[in-house]
Amino acid sequence: MRLHRLAITAFGPFAEPQEIDFDALSGAGIFLLHGPTGAGKTSVLDAVCYALYGSVPGPRQAPGTSLRSDHADAGTPTEVTLELTAGGRRLEITRRPEQDRPKKRGSGTTKDKAQSWLREYDGEGWQALSRSHQEIGEEIEQLLGMSREQFCQVVLLPQGEFARFLRADEAARGRLLGRLFDTRRFAAVEQLLAERRRAAEAKVRAGDEKVLGTAQRLAQAAGDCADLRAWPLPGHQPGDPGLAGAIRAWAAVARSSARERLTVAEYALAAVEGRHAAARRAAEEERELDRLQRRHAETERRAALLAEAEPERERVRALLDRARRGALVAPALELRGAASAAHLSAAHAETAARSALPHTLAEAGPEQLSAVEQRLREDLGALGAAQRSEQRSAEIGRERATLEREARDAEEQLRDSADWLARWEATRTALVERVDSAQQAATLAEQLAGRLEPARLHLNAARRRDALDAEAEHAEGELLSLWEESTAARERWLELKEARLRGIAAELAEALVAGQACAVCGSAEHPAPARPAPGHVDRAAEDSAHARYEQAEERRAAVERKLAAVREARAEAATAAGEATTAELLELTSDLSSRHAAAHAAAAGLHAARERLAGAEREHAVRSSERLDAERRAAGRASRREALDQEQALLEAELALVRGDAPTVAARARILEDRVRMVTGAAAALRRAEDTAARLKEADAQLADAAFKAGFDTVDAAADAVLPDYERTALQRRLDAWQAEEAMLADRLGESDTALAATRPPAAPDAAEAYEARAAAALRTAGSAVDAARVRCAELDRLSRQAEHELRAMGPLREAYDRVARLAGLTAGTSADNERKMRLEAYVLAARLEQVAAAATVRLLRMSGGRYTLVHSDARASGRGRSGLGLHVVDAWTGSERDTATLSGGETFFASLALALGLADVVTDEAGGTRLDTLFIDEGFGSLDDQALDEVLDVLDSLRERDRSVGIVSHVADLRTRVQAQLEIVKQRGGSRVRHRTASLTD
Repeated sequence: MRLHRLAITAFGPFAEPQEIDFDALSGAGIFLLHGPTGAGKTSVLDAVCYALYGSVPGPRQAPGTSLRSDHADAGTPTEVTLELTAGGRRLEITRRPEQDRPKKRGSGTTKDKAQSWLREYDGEGWQALSRSHQEIGEEIEQLLGMSREQFCQVVLLPQGEFARFLRADEAARGRLLGRLFDTRRFAAVEQLLAERRRAAEAKVRAGDEKVLGTAQRLAQAAGDCADLRAWPLPGHQPGDPGLAGAIRAWAAVARSSARERLTVAEYALAAVEGRHAAARRAAEEERELDRLQRRHAETERRAALLAEAEPERERVRALLDRARRGALVAPALELRGAASAAHLSAAHAETAARSALPHTLAEAGPEQLSAVEQRLREDLGALGAAQRSEQRSAEIGRERATLEREARDAEEQLRDSADWLARWEATRTALVERVDSAQQAATLAEQLAGRLEPARLHLNAARRRDALDAEAEHAEGELLSLWEESTAARERWLELKEARLRGIAAELAEALVAGQACAVCGSAEHPAPARPAPGHVDRAAEDSAHARYEQAEERRAAVERKLAAVREARAEAATAAGEATTAELLELTSDLSSRHAAAHAAAAGLHAARERLAGAEREHAVRSSERLDAERRAAGRASRREALDQEQALLEAELALVRGDAPTVAARARILEDRVRMVTGAAAALRRAEDTAARLKEADAQLADAAFKAGFDTVDAAADAVLPDYERTALQRRLDAWQAEEAMLADRLGESDTALAATRPPAAPDAAEAYEARAAAALRTAGSAVDAARVRCAELDRLSRQAEHELRAMGPLREAYDRVARLAGLTAGTSADNERKMRLEAYVLAARLEQVAAAATVRLLRMSGGRYTLVHSDARASGRGRSGLGLHVVDAWTGSERDTATLSGGETFFASLALALGLADVVTDEAGGTRLDTLFIDEGFGSLDDQALDEVLDVLDSLRERDRSVGIVSHVADLRTRVQAQLEIVKQRGGSRVRHRTASLTD
């Protein structure tokens, strides 16, 4: 990587754009970057780092730290551009950080986001590659092969940090090397192994707890069958190697005891089963005897009750016999009742029908009434044609009413159209005038709009001019006050400086030490040193007064810049406003605004006026056409009305003859229909009365014959004998129940075992059942004991198999845990096998540190005249500390090896510079051998004498053998005469600037 050009704007202490030509500085191989404290030397290196990685080194990138220059103008953006060659490609990187800028309109500021640009020179011109922060960062890191932390250590060599690196303990040294060589993967391996060890340990502990849980269930299942003194839980915990053997032995004892108890319980069950079987047989015999004895007693009781009910049985038999004979007469009775009811109903209907007939037909028979009905139907049929004529007459009336209504509507519409057409010319003239007026207003509005905008701009400029006048006046007063304050502060500072010079002897006397030569006269004796006079001014008071003077000057300069900006803005506003006053411009703008608003409002109706005119013209055409159509339709309606009047007159003459006294033909038809229904109903009633009388006479004859055949003397006797079906069914059921009872009792009395049981003593089933219950309880108890013993044996067998399976499964887990625990302890440095207590990451870093020490020794030997050598030490640290990252120096003059913390200031600089250069070489090789053609060494040369400085410069000059250029950042004045190419940072009140220098030319 070689740097070519760096451009800085509003960055750090640099307010104005600055450009650094690294190609010119790198020609000599070594160039010097110098300037007063706070001028911005480190800011140049920060700008290089920011251009490459988008951030600055170390704590200067802390939150709240701004990269923007406090001296820069508010409108000047902060920007850094770096041109470099990396990986054989010439690139240009431009970055702008997030920053505030003035708003383009109004007051205040707005925030601009961070921006980045990457371009590449292809031999003909610059080609844009990307504007993405992420893409640019990945591209640069891939080309350089280094992260930001590695770049800051390898390219920007921080001498103070490497001096601390020399004296640091192994933990701090490991943190720095870890950042540079990215050994996170080895730390990740340590962490992974530690996590696996914890996971394996958790699995082993969980497995042991699971086995102990199974053992606890074994103890619960065994109950009092096992000796709890052999229980493994109190003496063994999870992780105990003897846990498996203890559980196996105790489970065997528990299973043996449980099987012994099962055998004893089975013998006891067999004995109880025999006693229970005998008791059950005895109880069954007693229950059977008791049943037979109760059955015999019940049979005798029911036989006595049946004998007592014999008279009632005879009465029921007689009732059933008489009811059977009456059932033979019941159909004839029902037929006679139906005929009597029908005849009575028909007689009432005949009487009602005759009362509705005219008196001329009151005594007429059915044949006469049929003849009258025939005549009425003939008259009704003749009314059909008259009804159709009447319907046509009604339709003509409705059609004629419709024609009258249409005629009235058409006449009203015709009058409305005639009135509208009479007003047409006046309406059209008014609408045309409105269109013309709106068109003129639109033209005027356009003219006024063209004059209004310039007037508003002049008015705003005039208002800004007036405001800036007031602001300038205020700034002039403030500037006058600050001039006075600055003058007073300067006079005060000069007074104090003069007073200090007058009392400088007392200040020098304070530094005198008895026996040491005076810096002024050279005497070692000080008989009368000067004493501070009253009101003596020391250096602190003078510096404080000078600081107040500089602060006053800075405030005055700020107000001067502000006043100049205000005056410049006022001149621009006055040019834009012209010669008119603000009041005149305000009056002109108001007049133009009101006139423009009025013209715009009038012009807004142009489109509507045109639409109304076009609509009126369309309506005129429609109304003219409608008037002609209405006149034609009126003539047609008049002709149609005359034809309808003639047809209706002919129909009404015919209908007058048919209607008679009725108002309409339909009413005449309804009268005839009512008469037909009346005559027809009367004839039917007469016929029904004759038919029902004949059927009633026939039913009386049939009833008398049925009663005689059933054995009854009279019809009334037969009617009394008839019973309802439900009564006959109930009587039959009683008789059947008596017969069934009689048959059942005969069967029971014939049973021999029942009769034999009646001769035996009374049975005692309760005592036998109580004895059987006691035997069953004993059987259940014995059976439960056997079942419990079997379940206990089965559960102990199952849990023993489960425990054995779990114990076997624990073997691989313990082996895996032992293996991963040994690896984790070895990589973490806690294992006894790791004699030096070196962690894996420290072991890798120790190898890197050994390479760094070897690379640093090459240059340290040359800078120290062959005296010192840096060596890596892996000696074990004292106490509980880790080892592997020790760094010692070997003194060739004494042959001793000692700690680097014992080096003097100059020797420390030698060692730290050699270490930094060696580390740069190793990190470069680690990053893939990326060429680093530009290096910077920041401070540390002030601790060297002339000879040491020459040796260091010789070593740095030798870097050119690898085609490198080295930039030295230092305050040492002697370096300005030794290094020809120089970049000076000039500190000024308004911001720093850069200046290129050589031995004979100042740019």
